[in-house]
Amino acid sequence: MNPQANLIFIISLLLGTTITISSNHWIMAWTGLEINTLAILPLISKSHHPRAIEAATKYFLTQSAASALVLFSSMTNAWHTGQWDITQLTHPTSSLILTSAIAMKLGLVPFHFWFPEVLQGSPLTTGLLLSTIMKLPPIALLYMTSHSLNPTLLTTLAILSTALGGWMGLNQTQIRKVLAFSSISHLGWMAIIIVYNPKLTLLNFYLYAMMTATIFLTLNTIKVLKLSTLMTAWTKIPSLNAMLLLTLLSLAGLPPLTGFLPKWLIIQELTKQDMAPAATLISLLSLLSLFFYLRLAYCTTITLPPHTTNHM
Repeated sequence: MNPQANLIFIISLLLGTTITISSNHWIMAWTGLEINTLAILPLISKSHHPRAIEAATKYFLTQSAASALVLFSSMTNAWHTGQWDITQLTHPTSSLILTSAIAMKLGLVPFHFWFPEVLQGSPLTTGLLLSTIMKLPPIALLYMTSHSLNPTLLTTLAILSTALGGWMGLNQTQIRKVLAFSSISHLGWMAIIIVYNPKLTLLNFYLYAMMTATIFLTLNTIKVLKLSTLMTAWTKIPSLNAMLLLTLLSLAGLPPLTGFLPKWLIIQELTKQDMAPAATLISLLSLLSLFFYLRLAYCTTITLPPHTTNHM
């Protein structure tokens, strides 16, 4: 892709994200989301491979439907309350529609089907953008409307996302799909606490984005897309491989690494809110994602000669 065009799309992504995060009016927030969607599409499909075109089409259709739902939710709220302010989302139906729209944009269960396919069809650098910066505007909208969201609905979506993200990630051999299901599982942790302590959701997202960026950039450097090639990656840059191992263990939430902190704080906050059963359930379900992180980490430590890859 032309470097000038690439620069324009990256600037548009940053602009769309900034508009959504800093806006108070629903129309401005919707505009930022649309700019984001239109800017990422050429980055997904730039390889012109049929899988990339399919991924871009799926992404466009899903995000367009979600944006239409955001607009419909805000119009319904304005019809009943006369308010276009994002923080004044008080109508129950509007709140329900908005939660569904944001869940679709983020890839929460049961609106998760598009995300693994889109990530699998995208280059690693675009996958990094999809997993981090593209999640920020929807999470910012959830943060601004957290006081009026339905806790039962969000808890249900969160527990289902953590369960399915961990379960589906276990039998994947493509690393991008594993990272997609990892993202779904982590979004479950963010969704369950957004109503009770929104700042914890932001802390979780920042740490998740930092660790995911490390993994994507490392994989991009050593040019690894499958588990079979990850097994021989130690021969390229051993020090980078060691850092990848630690980052994967941190993303799994193993103490005393960074990824354990937000999970511990979330469990603590849920217990304070008399939600000990939900805290116990989501902790047990996160063990599923722990297994596939350990499998990835194990693959980074296997010391097979490069020529044995073809026989696996």
